[in-house]
Amino acid sequence: MSHPTSPPASRRRVLLEMRPALDGFAGIPQETRLLFRNLGASPSIEIVGLLQTSLRFLESGTPLSCNDDTAVPISERLNRYSRVIVSLDTKPSGKLLSEIELYLKRRRVAYGLMLSTATHGARRKIPLTLFDSRHFEEYVWQALFSKTLPAEDFADVTSRRFVVCTIPWNIMQSAGLLAAKWRKRPVYPTLDTTGLDVFIAQTPYPGRVAPGTALVIRYHDALPIFMPHAFANKSRHQATHFRALADNVASGAHFACVSESTRQDLLRVFPELETRSVTIPNVVSHHYFPEDSPANRVAPILRTRHNANVADTPSRPPNGPSFRYLLMVSTLEPRKNHSLLISAFAALRATSDPELKLVIVGGKGWNAEPIIRDMQPWIEQDALYALEQVPADELRVLYRHAAVVVCPSLAEGFDFSGVEAMRSGGTVAASDIAVHREIYADAAEYFDSHSVTSLVDCLRRMLQGPEVQRGRAIERGVAVSAQYLPENVLPQWEAFLARIGAAA
Repeated sequence: MSHPTSPPASRRRVLLEMRPALDGFAGIPQETRLLFRNLGASPSIEIVGLLQTSLRFLESGTPLSCNDDTAVPISERLNRYSRVIVSLDTKPSGKLLSEIELYLKRRRVAYGLMLSTATHGARRKIPLTLFDSRHFEEYVWQALFSKTLPAEDFADVTSRRFVVCTIPWNIMQSAGLLAAKWRKRPVYPTLDTTGLDVFIAQTPYPGRVAPGTALVIRYHDALPIFMPHAFANKSRHQATHFRALADNVASGAHFACVSESTRQDLLRVFPELETRSVTIPNVVSHHYFPEDSPANRVAPILRTRHNANVADTPSRPPNGPSFRYLLMVSTLEPRKNHSLLISAFAALRATSDPELKLVIVGGKGWNAEPIIRDMQPWIEQDALYALEQVPADELRVLYRHAAVVVCPSLAEGFDFSGVEAMRSGGTVAASDIAVHREIYADAAEYFDSHSVTSLVDCLRRMLQGPEVQRGRAIERGVAVSAQYLPENVLPQWEAFLARIGAAA
């Protein structure tokens, strides 16, 4: 077995943080899966996945220093890889004694890591170990990739190499923040990334990298800085984001921002990053394309993907093969602005479109209770459908047949849903915020994100406009969204990684 970080010299060895991929369907988890797949398709890149969790300690794999399969007997290797999976897949028991023991372990490790880093600096590194995915492809697929990628990607992504960091991401955060209590700034531990050209972290990373490795932060948004009130556990979220970000800046990291709007927010905080930051947009999944699907496919999706966290029983789809509905795809949380859409929907039903329906796709986020309360009366009237865990092939159908896909967020870093809708042949109404104007260009209709009247007027124009106008909007959406296809985004990554890899 060859060393997982020793590809031919002509290829960039790129380690990608996979932690977000262990979570939900959309947003950063989705982007992580797509980025892994698409970087792995490049002939100039050798992609390696970093397995690390936010809170759970992982078992070690086999040493990266082993040069061949005989260094560790196969039975022991397979046992270690199996134990890595157990540690990845085992949730806390919830028992009081176990929770106390886990809390004490986390504190002990955080303090030990802080003291070791403060005493030895970068000389004391957190080791990485190998997880060989051979024989464990099914787990790798289900745990990391199946929520986003199509089945035809199975063999490719599960055959890649992975390395394990046993220490949780949050413990590394705590170690840095503990050091800040008696020093001017946090001191974060160093990962032993020896032999790797680039490490791409999906958010500000609470750690440094070994000499010879370039650190790249995939920067999605600066909302924890500019909108800290929009997050759960505000103090911790703001501190971990800003402190790790500041250390990444100080250690010479490069930043690949998902939009120019996000990049400009970053430069407001750290103007010195002008030459160390670029804009590379998110990749839209190739799952989304203009499919001529029958309208009668919508009703079964509404029945089978019911969100039981919002309502005990699903709304009943109307009889008949087709009906008019608005669609919103987003996690239920305040900054996504569901309440504005629900108010506009109510106004449209009361004044001009009494048969209009509303479909909301998204898991329950923080502070979702007020949104759910707004949804309940309409669910009870069989007018609103709350869905979750909708796979891409079904979501493509919902996008295709929606009268309008609405993206009402107060703030975003990119916003996948509008691009996915355009790729699927849908029309989009979006809040008039800078990132939407940048990403959707003239392929969307815009409204004031604080005005119900503005959204009602926008939707009424779209719903009542001539069919030829809708056709032009769909055509323009397909053209605008094409710039986010893998074949158009991957060359930007290749050029960027080649440039910083050469300078590392």
